[in-house]
Amino acid sequence: MADNARAKKLADLIREVVAEKLQRGIKDPRLGTHVTITDTRVTGDLREATVFYTVYGDEEERASAAAGLESAKGVLRSAVGRAAGTKFTPTLTFVADALPETAKNIEDLLDQVRASDAKVRDASSGATFAGGADPYKKQGEDEAAE
Repeated sequence: MADNARAKKLADLIREVVAEKLQRGIKDPRLGTHVTITDTRVTGDLREATVFYTVYGDEEERASAAAGLESAKGVLRSAVGRAAGTKFTPTLTFVADALPETAKNIEDLLDQVRASDAKVRDASSGATFAGGADPYKKQGEDEAAE
């Protein structure tokens, strides 16, 4: 079992090698410049690596990029093996990163909250206090009321 620092180093190396190879070494038109490697995680035994990626474009481009990555998996693993110099080259698994969709969902929710806040602000703009401006009793007012 490897330590976490070694797994982190290997994950960083895999991310750099895969990104470089996708940009300059693989001539598959399905991959092009639309694919971005966002993160890489390696298991504790350094046998498997999960590579997270995003694709800028519609659903069709995402599907073709996923197929392109699957077909280039062997070439990318060979490049990682040459760069890493380890006894065993980890198997690569490509997973589409859900970060852009999650960020868009959060932005949509924040827009709804902003609209709701604006609606409340507009409704309360001409309102007055129900029980006076300061509803709290102050010391000395009880004695003056009696």
